[in-house]
Amino acid sequence: MRAEAEVTVPAGIDDTIRADAQTLSAELFNLRARLFPPSAAKELRHFTSGEAASLIGVSDAYLRQISLAGDGPVPQQAKGGRRSYTLAQINELRVYLSKEGRDYLPARRGKDHLQVIAVTNFKGGSGKTTTSAHLAQYLAMQGFRVLAVDLDPQSSLSALFGVQPETDLGENETLYAAIRYDDRRRPLREVIRPTYFSGIDLVPGNLELQEFEHDTPRVLARGKRGEHDLFFARIKETFDSVDGQYDVIVLDCPPQLGFLTLGALCAATGVLVTVHPQMLDVASMSQFLLMTADLLGVVRAAGGNLQYDFLRYLITRYEPQDGPQTQIVAFLRNMFGERVLINPMLKSTAVSDAGLTKQTLYEISRQTIGRATYARAVEALDAVNGEVETLIKRAWGRAL
Repeated sequence: MRAEAEVTVPAGIDDTIRADAQTLSAELFNLRARLFPPSAAKELRHFTSGEAASLIGVSDAYLRQISLAGDGPVPQQAKGGRRSYTLAQINELRVYLSKEGRDYLPARRGKDHLQVIAVTNFKGGSGKTTTSAHLAQYLAMQGFRVLAVDLDPQSSLSALFGVQPETDLGENETLYAAIRYDDRRRPLREVIRPTYFSGIDLVPGNLELQEFEHDTPRVLARGKRGEHDLFFARIKETFDSVDGQYDVIVLDCPPQLGFLTLGALCAATGVLVTVHPQMLDVASMSQFLLMTADLLGVVRAAGGNLQYDFLRYLITRYEPQDGPQTQIVAFLRNMFGERVLINPMLKSTAVSDAGLTKQTLYEISRQTIGRATYARAVEALDAVNGEVETLIKRAWGRAL
């Protein structure tokens, strides 16, 4: 008698996708262990004495004089007498030098208000995360105290700062923990974590953030009233709780105009809209702006306080030799004038190459990708981020 053939039930597509996700997550974890041994944690490189002097705003010779006199932090010395500093030491030097009379610290003072900068657009691939990460790091390198907040459930900003959501985050460890509606709500300070990048703390993100998009309609349907039930006020409320600890908060918004993005826009003091200069992207931006205006109008009517120090459009992934892109940029500048940042974020192989190791351009050394390529890319980034820094200082009434 023939044995009955065993029937193999094909896996469902959900099982296949879940298996692929688990495989990818494991490989990403292994990649991090290979890239950042022995602790599998990211570390920031040291900065040469020349780089440190440039960041502080003094001459390299002056730093050498301080070092030889035994004052300030002790730099690391390599063969040949080359000196280098950690970013933490650079900030120590800023404090030390400020005691001599001139102020090298850009931090808030007096009545300067916390700057909350939302980087947004609801079209993926417009460079939001790259912009957010480089802006946060640039500001930290200038001496600002920065909180980077990942509002995107896809959590690319968290990955850039060395946090792998699937393995490094437990339940209730994102911004959702601080803005949820139930009794499991936590103070923001409990989900903030330090990073390897001196001057930057991080509120990481993962898929848990999507719960806020599901919870909010249910709360609105219940028809409750009161400040603590207003979804658009919750992010601002939680930032108010850490107001004194930071100069700038940088928000990497999700690529959709949902409740998280609206909450971010209501908490913001400044908004950067990233724009890839292609006609389809510009057409998409038109719809994004119309929807944003309508929804913010509803928020304002409900009591939302929308006071921005600045709104700027940032051209990203720009290729100056591309004729159609150049025409679109001119088109945008003609319409929006000074609301388009003067400097675009150039498309650069240097940024892409750095991203292969989950790093930014500010983290890698110039020897990694070639001195000339690195210098061009960093110059473009510094120009963009320097404009934003100027807007921040102008909002504080600083002399420029």
